[in-house]
Amino acid sequence: MTLEKQLAEYLLQIKAIKLDPATPFTWASGWKSPIYCDNRKTLSYPEIRTFVRDAFVSRIREHYPEVACIAGVATGAIGIGVLVADRMNLPFVYVRSRPKEHGLENMIEGEVVKDRKTVVVEDLISTGRSSLSAVTALRGAGMPVLGMGAIFTYNFPLAEEKFREAGCLLFTLTDYHHLIDVAVNSGYVKETQMETLKQWRTDPGNWKK
Repeated sequence: MTLEKQLAEYLLQIKAIKLDPATPFTWASGWKSPIYCDNRKTLSYPEIRTFVRDAFVSRIREHYPEVACIAGVATGAIGIGVLVADRMNLPFVYVRSRPKEHGLENMIEGEVVKDRKTVVVEDLISTGRSSLSAVTALRGAGMPVLGMGAIFTYNFPLAEEKFREAGCLLFTLTDYHHLIDVAVNSGYVKETQMETLKQWRTDPGNWKK
């Protein structure tokens, strides 16, 4: 079994990803969705968090051997980002969604060192907006971003376009396509629900049950 399918299977097993085309979830953006993803649940399962950590470490070492720092996107990727940085014996920082409103008013927490080449770790890529704001903050602080790795992506064309425009390379450990494939083969969802799941991913903002 490929890494992508194995991780998708793990995420379904622990209900980090829930698929329910019949009863859509409502995202914070107001979008209706047949899928809900909370990859922070992986931290509660030692075997799975180790699998995720080691997968990140392997990909980063292969594609970014010059990496000198790991950055996590708050709050979902702080935990796994720390695990990756610890395994690689590298410095770690995390990036807030907005500057802290008191104290030093930091947006980046940790030791900011200019010219320290950084790989960003993220838990989830949806539209890409919040993920890329972290990249912008790091670049603005003088920390070159080599790329970003995420546990899961919905494969939205909008997100792929935003990453291209930002000049940020992205790799993911698994994605929507592998998830649906595993979900159907395991009986988690029915083949008759496939069309609904495909339609939603193509135009999630306008999708209605």
